[in-house]
Amino acid sequence: MHSPGNKSGAVYFMNIKKNIYTLILLLVTVSILGCASIPLFKDRASVADDIAAKAGFIKEYIRAGDFSLMIYQRFNRHFDNISIYIEGDGMAWENKHRLSDDPTPLNPVALRLAALDPADNLAYIARPGQYSFSGFPECDSKYWSGFRFAPEVINSFSRAIDTLKEKSGAKYVELVGYSGGGAIAVLVAAGRSDVVGVRTVAGNLDPKELSKYHRVSQLDGSKDPIDAAGKVAHIPQRHFVGSRDKIVPPSIAESFVRMEGDKGYARITVVDGVSHNHGWQKRWRELLLMPLQ
Repeated sequence: MHSPGNKSGAVYFMNIKKNIYTLILLLVTVSILGCASIPLFKDRASVADDIAAKAGFIKEYIRAGDFSLMIYQRFNRHFDNISIYIEGDGMAWENKHRLSDDPTPLNPVALRLAALDPADNLAYIARPGQYSFSGFPECDSKYWSGFRFAPEVINSFSRAIDTLKEKSGAKYVELVGYSGGGAIAVLVAAGRSDVVGVRTVAGNLDPKELSKYHRVSQLDGSKDPIDAAGKVAHIPQRHFVGSRDKIVPPSIAESFVRMEGDKGYARITVVDGVSHNHGWQKRWRELLLMPLQ
Protein backbone atom coordinates (compact mmCIF):
# COMPACT_ATOMS: atom_id res chain seq x y z
CA MET A 1 0.00 0.00 0.00
CA HIS A 2 1.11 3.53 -0.72
CA SER A 3 1.65 5.78 2.21
CA PRO A 4 -0.37 9.03 2.51
CA GLY A 5 2.88 10.91 1.82
CA ASN A 6 3.39 9.16 -1.53
CA LYS A 7 -0.20 9.85 -2.51
CA SER A 8 0.17 13.55 -1.68
CA GLY A 9 3.36 13.67 -3.74
CA ALA A 10 1.62 12.15 -6.75
CA VAL A 11 -1.20 14.68 -6.49
CA TYR A 12 1.37 17.47 -6.15
CA PHE A 13 3.18 16.47 -9.34
CA MET A 14 -0.13 16.03 -11.19
CA ASN A 15 -1.05 19.59 -10.22
CA ILE A 16 2.31 20.86 -11.48
CA LYS A 17 1.75 19.04 -14.78
CA LYS A 18 -1.74 20.48 -15.05
CA ASN A 19 -0.48 24.00 -14.30
CA ILE A 20 2.28 23.70 -16.90
CA TYR A 21 -0.26 22.56 -19.50
CA THR A 22 -2.52 25.50 -18.59
CA LEU A 23 0.40 27.93 -18.86
CA ILE A 24 1.39 26.58 -22.29
CA LEU A 25 -2.21 26.87 -23.48
CA LEU A 26 -2.38 30.43 -22.19
CA LEU A 27 0.86 31.40 -23.95
CA VAL A 28 -0.32 29.90 -27.24
CA THR A 29 -3.63 31.75 -26.92
CA VAL A 30 -1.90 35.05 -26.21
CA SER A 31 0.43 34.46 -29.16
CA ILE A 32 -2.50 33.82 -31.48
CA LEU A 33 -4.39 36.85 -30.23
CA GLY A 34 -1.24 38.96 -30.54
CA CYS A 35 -0.83 37.98 -34.19
CA ALA A 36 -4.52 38.53 -34.82
CA SER A 37 -4.29 42.07 -33.44
CA ILE A 38 -2.21 43.13 -36.48
CA PRO A 39 -4.09 42.23 -39.67
CA LEU A 40 -2.05 40.59 -42.41
CA PHE A 41 -1.07 42.62 -45.47
CA LYS A 42 -3.67 40.88 -47.64
CA ASP A 43 -6.40 41.80 -45.17
CA ARG A 44 -5.31 45.44 -45.02
CA ALA A 45 -5.10 45.54 -48.82
CA SER A 46 -8.57 43.98 -49.12
CA VAL A 47 -10.04 46.64 -46.85
CA ALA A 48 -8.51 49.38 -49.03
CA ASP A 49 -9.66 47.73 -52.27
CA ASP A 50 -13.20 47.50 -50.89
CA ILE A 51 -13.25 51.19 -49.92
CA ALA A 52 -11.90 52.13 -53.34
CA ALA A 53 -14.33 49.94 -55.28
CA LYS A 54 -17.34 51.46 -53.53
CA ALA A 55 -16.07 54.93 -54.48
CA GLY A 56 -15.58 53.97 -58.13
CA PHE A 57 -11.78 54.15 -58.00
CA ILE A 58 -9.44 52.28 -60.34
CA LYS A 59 -6.26 50.80 -58.90
CA GLU A 60 -2.87 51.10 -60.57
CA TYR A 61 0.84 51.28 -59.79
CA ILE A 62 2.96 54.15 -61.05
CA ARG A 63 6.74 53.95 -61.22
CA ALA A 64 7.87 57.42 -60.23
CA GLY A 65 11.53 58.04 -59.60
CA ASP A 66 12.90 55.63 -57.01
CA PHE A 67 9.54 54.16 -55.98
CA SER A 68 6.55 52.28 -57.29
CA LEU A 69 3.52 53.98 -55.73
CA MET A 70 0.06 52.48 -55.40
CA ILE A 71 -2.65 54.74 -56.79
CA TYR A 72 -6.44 54.77 -56.72
CA GLN A 73 -7.97 57.16 -59.22
CA ARG A 74 -11.27 58.32 -60.68
CA PHE A 75 -11.20 60.59 -63.73
CA ASN A 76 -14.59 61.78 -64.95
CA ARG A 77 -13.84 65.13 -66.52
CA HIS A 78 -10.91 66.37 -68.59
CA PHE A 79 -9.20 69.74 -68.34
CA ASP A 80 -10.28 70.43 -64.80
CA ASN A 81 -8.54 70.48 -61.43
CA ILE A 82 -7.43 67.22 -59.88
CA SER A 83 -7.65 66.55 -56.15
CA ILE A 84 -4.88 64.32 -54.85
CA TYR A 85 -4.98 62.68 -51.43
CA ILE A 86 -1.76 61.56 -49.76
CA GLU A 87 -1.85 58.86 -47.09
CA GLY A 88 -0.33 59.14 -43.64
CA ASP A 89 2.65 57.24 -42.30
CA GLY A 90 0.58 54.09 -41.83
CA MET A 91 1.87 51.38 -39.55
CA ALA A 92 5.41 52.75 -39.45
CA TRP A 93 6.12 51.30 -36.01
CA GLU A 94 4.82 48.19 -34.26
CA ASN A 95 5.57 49.85 -30.95
CA LYS A 96 7.77 52.66 -29.64
CA HIS A 97 10.93 50.58 -30.02
CA ARG A 98 10.28 48.31 -33.01
CA LEU A 99 10.02 49.46 -36.63
CA SER A 100 7.24 47.76 -38.59
CA ASP A 101 8.01 45.25 -41.32
CA ASP A 102 5.18 46.69 -43.43
CA PRO A 103 3.87 50.29 -43.23
CA THR A 104 0.56 49.51 -44.95
CA PRO A 105 -2.07 51.33 -42.85
CA LEU A 106 -4.36 49.51 -40.46
CA ASN A 107 -6.82 52.37 -40.95
CA PRO A 108 -6.29 54.23 -44.26
CA VAL A 109 -7.75 57.56 -43.15
CA ALA A 110 -6.75 59.50 -46.29
CA LEU A 111 -8.36 56.86 -48.49
CA ARG A 112 -11.57 56.95 -46.46
CA LEU A 113 -11.68 60.73 -46.86
CA ALA A 114 -10.96 60.51 -50.60
CA ALA A 115 -13.90 58.12 -50.97
CA LEU A 116 -16.18 60.83 -49.58
CA ASP A 117 -14.94 63.55 -51.95
CA PRO A 118 -17.30 64.14 -54.93
CA ALA A 119 -14.56 65.71 -57.11
CA ASP A 120 -14.69 64.64 -60.76
CA ASN A 121 -10.94 64.15 -61.04
CA LEU A 122 -9.49 62.54 -57.94
CA ALA A 123 -6.54 60.35 -57.02
CA TYR A 124 -5.14 58.79 -53.87
CA ILE A 125 -1.43 58.04 -53.49
CA ALA A 126 -0.10 55.59 -50.91
CA ARG A 127 3.30 56.12 -49.36
CA PRO A 128 6.45 54.17 -50.29
CA GLY A 129 6.25 50.61 -49.00
CA GLN A 130 2.46 50.69 -48.55
CA TYR A 131 0.20 48.35 -50.56
CA SER A 132 3.11 47.08 -52.65
CA PHE A 133 2.33 45.03 -55.74
CA SER A 134 4.27 42.00 -54.49
CA GLY A 135 2.71 42.06 -51.04
CA PHE A 136 6.07 42.94 -49.49
CA PRO A 137 7.51 46.45 -49.10
CA GLU A 138 9.65 47.17 -52.15
CA CYS A 139 11.86 49.80 -50.57
CA ASP A 140 14.13 50.18 -47.57
CA SER A 141 12.40 50.54 -44.19
CA LYS A 142 14.17 53.86 -43.67
CA TYR A 143 11.49 55.36 -45.93
CA TRP A 144 8.88 54.92 -43.24
CA SER A 145 11.35 55.96 -40.54
CA GLY A 146 13.91 58.78 -40.64
CA PHE A 147 13.76 59.21 -44.44
CA ARG A 148 9.96 59.36 -44.77
CA PHE A 149 10.14 62.92 -46.19
CA ALA A 150 13.47 62.49 -47.98
CA PRO A 151 14.12 64.44 -51.22
CA GLU A 152 13.74 61.28 -53.31
CA VAL A 153 10.31 60.65 -51.75
CA ILE A 154 9.13 64.17 -52.54
CA ASN A 155 10.49 63.85 -56.08
CA SER A 156 8.63 60.56 -56.52
CA PHE A 157 5.31 62.11 -55.49
CA SER A 158 5.82 65.08 -57.76
CA ARG A 159 6.54 62.80 -60.72
CA ALA A 160 3.49 60.69 -59.92
CA ILE A 161 1.40 63.86 -59.90
CA ASP A 162 2.77 64.74 -63.36
CA THR A 163 1.58 61.35 -64.61
CA LEU A 164 -1.86 61.76 -63.01
CA LYS A 165 -2.25 65.22 -64.50
CA GLU A 166 -1.46 63.89 -67.94
CA LYS A 167 -3.89 60.99 -67.60
CA SER A 168 -6.72 63.15 -66.30
CA GLY A 169 -6.12 66.16 -68.51
CA ALA A 170 -6.09 68.41 -65.44
CA LYS A 171 -4.28 71.72 -65.41
CA TYR A 172 -4.12 72.43 -61.70
CA VAL A 173 -3.70 70.43 -58.53
CA GLU A 174 -5.30 70.51 -55.08
CA LEU A 175 -3.48 68.48 -52.46
CA VAL A 176 -4.94 66.84 -49.37
CA GLY A 177 -2.50 65.24 -46.93
CA TYR A 178 -3.31 63.27 -43.81
CA SER A 179 -0.83 63.17 -40.90
CA GLY A 180 2.65 62.64 -42.46
CA GLY A 181 0.96 63.05 -45.84
CA GLY A 182 0.40 66.66 -44.86
CA ALA A 183 4.15 67.19 -44.70
CA ILE A 184 4.54 65.66 -48.16
CA ALA A 185 1.72 67.84 -49.53
CA VAL A 186 3.49 71.00 -48.36
CA LEU A 187 6.91 69.88 -49.58
CA VAL A 188 5.52 68.88 -53.00
CA ALA A 189 3.61 72.17 -53.31
CA ALA A 190 6.79 74.12 -52.55
CA GLY A 191 8.42 72.73 -55.68
CA ARG A 192 5.53 73.17 -58.14
CA SER A 193 3.73 76.06 -59.81
CA ASP A 194 0.42 74.29 -60.51
CA VAL A 195 -0.80 73.72 -56.93
CA VAL A 196 -3.84 75.93 -56.27
CA GLY A 197 -4.79 74.65 -52.84
CA VAL A 198 -3.52 72.59 -49.91
CA ARG A 199 -5.55 70.94 -47.18
CA THR A 200 -3.96 69.00 -44.37
CA VAL A 201 -5.73 66.78 -41.85
CA ALA A 202 -3.89 66.28 -38.55
CA GLY A 203 -0.80 67.18 -40.57
CA ASN A 204 2.74 66.75 -39.31
CA LEU A 205 3.84 70.22 -40.41
CA ASP A 206 6.67 70.66 -37.91
CA PRO A 207 8.44 67.30 -37.44
CA LYS A 208 11.13 68.69 -35.15
CA GLU A 209 8.60 70.07 -32.69
CA LEU A 210 6.57 66.88 -32.92
CA SER A 211 9.66 64.80 -32.13
CA LYS A 212 10.30 66.96 -29.08
CA TYR A 213 6.67 66.60 -28.03
CA HIS A 214 6.89 62.80 -28.13
CA ARG A 215 10.53 62.71 -26.96
CA VAL A 216 11.70 60.64 -29.92
CA SER A 217 14.60 61.03 -32.35
CA GLN A 218 14.49 63.56 -35.17
CA LEU A 219 13.85 62.58 -38.81
CA ASP A 220 17.46 63.18 -39.83
CA GLY A 221 17.07 61.94 -43.42
CA SER A 222 13.99 64.04 -44.21
CA LYS A 223 13.22 67.47 -45.56
CA ASP A 224 11.40 69.71 -43.09
CA PRO A 225 8.06 71.22 -44.18
CA ILE A 226 8.61 74.13 -41.81
CA ASP A 227 11.47 75.22 -44.10
CA ALA A 228 9.00 75.32 -47.00
CA ALA A 229 6.48 77.56 -45.21
CA GLY A 230 7.63 80.70 -47.00
CA LYS A 231 7.52 78.99 -50.40
CA VAL A 232 3.87 77.98 -50.05
CA ALA A 233 2.64 81.12 -48.27
CA HIS A 234 0.98 82.33 -51.50
CA ILE A 235 -1.06 79.12 -51.86
CA PRO A 236 -4.51 79.01 -50.22
CA GLN A 237 -4.37 76.49 -47.39
CA ARG A 238 -6.58 75.10 -44.66
CA HIS A 239 -5.09 72.98 -41.93
CA PHE A 240 -7.60 70.87 -40.01
CA VAL A 241 -6.63 69.80 -36.52
CA GLY A 242 -8.54 67.64 -34.06
CA SER A 243 -9.29 69.09 -30.63
CA ARG A 244 -8.60 65.66 -29.09
CA ASP A 245 -5.54 64.80 -31.15
CA LYS A 246 -2.77 63.64 -28.81
CA ILE A 247 -0.55 62.34 -31.64
CA VAL A 248 -0.26 65.55 -33.68
CA PRO A 249 -1.61 68.30 -31.40
CA PRO A 250 -2.92 71.62 -32.79
CA SER A 251 0.28 73.39 -31.72
CA ILE A 252 2.12 71.71 -34.64
CA ALA A 253 -0.06 73.41 -37.28
CA GLU A 254 0.12 76.66 -35.31
CA SER A 255 3.91 76.55 -35.48
CA PHE A 256 3.80 76.13 -39.27
CA VAL A 257 1.32 78.95 -39.84
CA ARG A 258 3.37 81.30 -37.67
CA MET A 259 6.36 80.58 -39.87
CA GLU A 260 4.37 81.63 -42.96
CA GLY A 261 3.73 85.03 -41.40
CA ASP A 262 0.79 87.43 -41.62
CA LYS A 263 0.94 87.61 -45.41
CA GLY A 264 0.38 83.88 -45.80
CA TYR A 265 -2.88 82.34 -46.96
CA ALA A 266 -2.94 79.53 -44.40
CA ARG A 267 -5.86 79.06 -42.02
CA ILE A 268 -6.29 76.62 -39.13
CA THR A 269 -9.61 74.98 -38.31
CA VAL A 270 -9.93 73.13 -35.03
CA VAL A 271 -12.48 70.33 -35.36
CA ASP A 272 -14.15 69.68 -32.04
CA GLY A 273 -14.26 66.15 -30.65
CA VAL A 274 -11.98 64.65 -33.32
CA SER A 275 -8.80 62.72 -32.50
CA HIS A 276 -5.91 61.79 -34.77
CA ASN A 277 -7.50 58.66 -36.26
CA HIS A 278 -11.19 58.97 -35.46
CA GLY A 279 -14.00 61.36 -36.29
CA TRP A 280 -12.74 62.77 -39.58
CA GLN A 281 -15.03 60.72 -41.82
CA LYS A 282 -18.18 61.95 -40.12
CA ARG A 283 -17.16 65.59 -40.63
CA TRP A 284 -15.28 65.45 -43.94
CA ARG A 285 -18.03 66.42 -46.40
CA GLU A 286 -18.86 69.38 -44.19
CA LEU A 287 -15.20 70.37 -43.92
CA LEU A 288 -14.70 70.16 -47.68
CA LEU A 289 -17.23 72.95 -48.11
CA MET A 290 -15.06 75.36 -46.16
CA PRO A 291 -13.24 77.73 -48.54
CA LEU A 292 -9.47 77.48 -48.74
CA GLN A 293 -8.88 81.22 -48.72
